[in-house]
Amino acid sequence: MVKLSKIITQVRGVSYKPNDVILEKKAGYTCLLRANNIDRGELKFDDVVYVDSARVKNTQLLRAEDILICASSGSRHLVGKAACVIGDMNVTFGAFCKVIRPLAEYAPFLGWFFKSPRYRMQISNASAGVNINNIRAEDIDNMEIDLLTVKQREEAVRKLNAITHLISLRQRQAEKLDELVKARFVEMFGDPVLNCLHTAARPMTEICQIIDGDRGKNYPKADDFFDKGDCLFLNAKNVTKAGFNFDECMFITKDKDNVLRKGKLQRGDIILTTRGTIGNLAFYTDDVPYSDIRINSGMVILRMNREYINPIYFIEQFKMQLENIKRKIASGTAQPQLPISTMNKIKVIIPDIRLQANFANFVHEVDREKERIQRSAALLATLKRSLMQQYFG
Repeated sequence: MVKLSKIITQVRGVSYKPNDVILEKKAGYTCLLRANNIDRGELKFDDVVYVDSARVKNTQLLRAEDILICASSGSRHLVGKAACVIGDMNVTFGAFCKVIRPLAEYAPFLGWFFKSPRYRMQISNASAGVNINNIRAEDIDNMEIDLLTVKQREEAVRKLNAITHLISLRQRQAEKLDELVKARFVEMFGDPVLNCLHTAARPMTEICQIIDGDRGKNYPKADDFFDKGDCLFLNAKNVTKAGFNFDECMFITKDKDNVLRKGKLQRGDIILTTRGTIGNLAFYTDDVPYSDIRINSGMVILRMNREYINPIYFIEQFKMQLENIKRKIASGTAQPQLPISTMNKIKVIIPDIRLQANFANFVHEVDREKERIQRSAALLATLKRSLMQQYFG
């Protein structure tokens, strides 16, 4: 095992004065990355600021194979998140970040180390300040890594790069299938926002019940939740853009379930998130492994009138209307919300129910192909985790 101090140098971020920083790009200014620009191992450039280039030293510009990490944050779980730099950039970084600059012969391998569980385990011992969590230079320098042989390092980088590429390919394939569903919808029914085909439309309240949860005195408190139990109580992580996710579940007892009034799911219901992350939808089909489920206070149940509307058709139409819906919601609040009063005004186009069924069958076939792709991606992710364990311990 070798300490990182033997094979890296560290470059601290710089704290710039407010007058040195602007929000819009212009000549004579350099892009400044902050901790929020590190996301899931990648650099994101959708929320950046710019700093007077005269204030930036050459050593502060990102170089190919640098590793940018969040060195300080008020949230402990964000400390240490890292992203590799793909090529030389005319980009610098702020005071809450630092750069790990490996020796050239170790750079690709170290890039993977900073994505490994071993790194996360070691960084969890970073010191904590009074109001902010920090990684000191010595915290990084004292980390240990098995450098393996040159041949083994090259093999590790080659395999991990190849698997990551395949996982990205599977993700793009799934995204293309989503685009296919959207294109088929427009082909059959037109744009639901513009309704150029002048299809009859009805308010949501006429085509489904909008059912709120029980928010009264019996609403569960923190000590009412358990890792196992009789009734699954949905949290925000359970209803995602891709539907249900049950990786992190919490349950309430049968007695607690019995004293709650509204908010109990029936098979065939649609769950819609209405607070925080707005517009995530999940379909409670027979395939869902939980028979007793309740929604939390940031969701509603949509119970379709199947005489007028097919649930799968509704879900795809609502997704297409979502951006338009969000624009109509009042902004400036601390947490965005989609109140039932706003949902009452949403118009849903209602074509012939048989056409809706045909479209739903098409979506079902596409979903089967997506499941195949997702299974492949999951197997690749398992292989990737195994290799990370093999190479980094």
